[in-house]
Amino acid sequence: MAEHMDIEIKTPEQLHLMRAAGLVVAAALAAAREAVKPGVSTAELDAVAEDVIRSHGAIPSFKGYHGFPGTICSSVNEQIVHTIPNPKHVLAEGDLISIDCGAILNGWHGDAAITVGVGETRPDLLRMAEVAEESMWAGIAAAARGVRSGNGRLTDISWAVESAVRKAPRKYGIVKGYGGHGIGTAMHQDPHIHNHGRPGRGPKLVPGMALAIEPMITMGSARTVELNDGWTVVTTDGSHAAHVEHSIGLFADGVWVLTAPDGGRARLGDLLTSAATA
Repeated sequence: MAEHMDIEIKTPEQLHLMRAAGLVVAAALAAAREAVKPGVSTAELDAVAEDVIRSHGAIPSFKGYHGFPGTICSSVNEQIVHTIPNPKHVLAEGDLISIDCGAILNGWHGDAAITVGVGETRPDLLRMAEVAEESMWAGIAAAARGVRSGNGRLTDISWAVESAVRKAPRKYGIVKGYGGHGIGTAMHQDPHIHNHGRPGRGPKLVPGMALAIEPMITMGSARTVELNDGWTVVTTDGSHAAHVEHSIGLFADGVWVLTAPDGGRARLGDLLTSAATA
């Protein structure tokens, strides 16, 4: 990864503004999670998320982005990411859905994703979602340690995500070509963050960075294909996938999980920045 990326560095005050946008996203995802059940369409989930976002005075950041028509991406089973909500796509018992959501508040973006089982869901699918979540938090913790030490590099996050997936008793595919990114005054900014790779490379992790950490894993092959709608990305072998994401802000003393209601307190402990408790 090149050092000359155009990385937007925020002030602490700007990261606080991003936290407000992140909390809107968290509220929208919580409402969507609550609405997930058999018989509900992905378009209905989209409406739930949009209502929450607009009720907070924010704007859905996905809607209209390069022509995308939805407030959320609603990817079910073999769909990995970027799936358009559809009134004809009705959730069934045992489905696994990934819901990706973004919001803009006062010019600042928040972006996060969850993976949820629909009704009674196979334990192995739920475990895959847990592994994805664990790998995301491993990446966030690596960012916290790296910015604190002053020696962290971007691919330390990538290495931590990959290592957490690889240590699971079951083998999962780690999706390539899609991953995390910088975030701030735009939803997608430099740097791109792979979910695999060797540590110690890329730009230094410095206070003022805001990053979206975004693992995507599969039950089978990591190979993907984009469908003819120009958006939906699926596994080539039809295996189920999980996708999770949080946006974080980097401070000298650690990280603040901008899209987690508790700022990351439950998962990060002393790696949490003091800004999160201010």
